[in-house]
Amino acid sequence: MNSCRGARTAMIVGAGVAGLTAATALAGAGWRVEIAEVAPLKATSGWGLCLTGPALRALAELGLADACLTAGYGMSVITHVDVDGEPAGQVRLPRLTGARRPAMAGIARPVLHRILHAEAEQRGVVVRQGLTVTAVDQEGELVRVRLSDGTVRLVALLVGADGIRSSTRSLLGLETSLDYQGQMVWRALVPRPQWVTGIHQFAGKAGTAGLVPISAGVAYVFLTENGVEQSVLPEAGLVPRLRQILKAFPGRMAEIRPLVSGSESVVRRPVLTTFLAGAWNRGHSVVIGDAAHAPAPQMASGAALAIEDGLVLAEELGRHGSVRAGLAAFVRRRRQRCRTLVETSVAIAGLERAQRHREAYPLTDGGHRLMAEPA
Repeated sequence: MNSCRGARTAMIVGAGVAGLTAATALAGAGWRVEIAEVAPLKATSGWGLCLTGPALRALAELGLADACLTAGYGMSVITHVDVDGEPAGQVRLPRLTGARRPAMAGIARPVLHRILHAEAEQRGVVVRQGLTVTAVDQEGELVRVRLSDGTVRLVALLVGADGIRSSTRSLLGLETSLDYQGQMVWRALVPRPQWVTGIHQFAGKAGTAGLVPISAGVAYVFLTENGVEQSVLPEAGLVPRLRQILKAFPGRMAEIRPLVSGSESVVRRPVLTTFLAGAWNRGHSVVIGDAAHAPAPQMASGAALAIEDGLVLAEELGRHGSVRAGLAAFVRRRRQRCRTLVETSVAIAGLERAQRHREAYPLTDGGHRLMAEPA
């Protein structure tokens, strides 16, 4: 039973980016996979995200890069604009999946999840909606997993991919802190202006804002408020508050304010980070994605790290003769890369709070160079 090539059954907690990618990769390697997802519906909330080159590279290994590029918006350039509205330079990202594909893609989060969900089910993965894990016990070479409906599974592998507030991580006794970075981040869907063909990032005196296209007709505005306490605003106050903050940004961001007024999709969330400095695994159980390492959004690499985790997990389990050895190899392979990205994102957030934007640009470039290296 200890052999990865024996009874290969896996339970994954969470049908997000990390969980669906891991399920797809494991199923492709011959594992029988079930996902427990606490959300009652397949529909995924969220606005947009950026699939950087490393994310596309990993998705290409699953045969999904082109589907994501078709459904999203391909791009290769990040344009920085300083506090006076003047260009502060461009970053041309490497095309990690070949010269014919763009370096990265913006995509609506629900669209990405539909693509990942469909591929997982195509490979035989069973997704159970409205369920989560309530108890975990290692029994010899199997993991006894109790679900919230009272049923029990005995599996060779348990994967916690249930986000930064992971309940699986707690059930496994893996301790970490959630660190607030003194920023609240905004997202709003708007019609894509014709001039937005890549990521545009604008430095402001009290925050950072920008635009990311996610389809031919839609982009999302992102904005970080600096030096504010965590708080919750009433829904009716979101659009007026975002318009007010955007007044501080000169130049072309002025064109975006009227678009925000018509948006019915505005959210405001705290910037939280975490890195699991201790073990990521216990017995035949492991946590991946944001449950193990959640960077601040400034590096736009959270999705890439999560997708890479799923592929690397399946690879290492396939290379080793036991689940324990495979999980240990997975953690060794991923720890430093993920730690560096989280620390870099935290440093960038700190420089933004201090209004030292130009010092943050080299850190961003360095982070992207690191991610361009093989996972």
